Amino acid sequence: MTGTAATQRETWEEQALGVVDLRSDTVTRPTQGMRDAMAGAEVGDDVFGEDPTVNALQERAAALFCKEAGLFVPTGTMANLLAVLAQTRPGDSVILHEDAHPFQHESGNLAMVAGVMPRTAPGACGILAPESVEQRVVVTEDPHYSPTTLISIENTANRGGGAVYPLDTIAAIAAVARKHGLRLHCDGARIFNAVVATGLSPAEYAAHVDTLCFCLSKGLGCPAGSVLVGDSATIARANRFRKMLGGGMRQVGILAAAGLYALDHHVDRLQEDHGRAKRFRDALEDAPGLAFPLPSPTNMIYVEVNDAEGVAARLAKRGVLVLAEDARTLRAVFHLDVTDEDVEKAIGTFQGVCSSG
Repeated sequence: MTGTAATQRETWEEQALGVVDLRSDTVTRPTQGMRDAMAGAEVGDDVFGEDPTVNALQERAAALFCKEAGLFVPTGTMANLLAVLAQTRPGDSVILHEDAHPFQHESGNLAMVAGVMPRTAPGACGILAPESVEQRVVVTEDPHYSPTTLISIENTANRGGGAVYPLDTIAAIAAVARKHGLRLHCDGARIFNAVVATGLSPAEYAAHVDTLCFCLSKGLGCPAGSVLVGDSATIARANRFRKMLGGGMRQVGILAAAGLYALDHHVDRLQEDHGRAKRFRDALEDAPGLAFPLPSPTNMIYVEVNDAEGVAARLAKRGVLVLAEDARTLRAVFHLDVTDEDVEKAIGTFQGVCSSG
């Protein structure tokens, strides 16, 4: 390392000390145990289906959700896109919540890459109502219309404050899908937060959907990766599209090993993130200058303030990082790298910044 690079790194490390990063649960760093698992991973060429660690992760994921097959992909965005590509045709329409991640935060790939038209619906806390879904289904031979072939739900719902889909709501949406011959996908980026919050199993959440994906790089603390699960034919189609999009990877068992380690060690501990989020909110519930517009059942807290960008900047100067979602809303996410001491610092910093205007 050159002298300049070493100096820059030392400066960055000094600045990072004491910073509480609540911007997202994607900012976590691999634990030492995870690093050890990655270093010792057995690898092969995954495009040839020869990486034993990737194969083990895919089989483990499929078994967890009681599906026939799994596919390891670089990102959650790609996992959602592959699910759409594998279950629709260009010109079809997909029903999803107006605040859903694939609609709001995946760079228009539904239109640009999959060639499908989103039909969005409202719903409290990011949760679709079955009756709203039914109202938006288009099944017709009339060439004027885009036929609906897929419904997509998000569990937990990011822009719903980490809301958890009730199982009976998923079942009711699935009934709508079956009635009209549609497929049902679950963007389960944070599905394990839902599992821990409710005590339901991954298989129970997946029972009513055709495909489901989950992120390893969010609450589970991996450096990268997501897994898409479903029936063998759909996953085979998704695998072709993965290659088409440049998502075929080679000796990627190094990353898959992190995923296996996370499934063994980082699922149950999500309850700690939920507890710290609750403690943060409880401490600030009556604080002047802020409000909580959404419930906070898992690891996310949405905070309403007068000037989100300004408050975020003042918090950052005091060592607490959050995201400004819009002009009046901040988001704080609790994760693997947030300690009890970090929570206390965040509470005190919020109190100081918001009470001073």
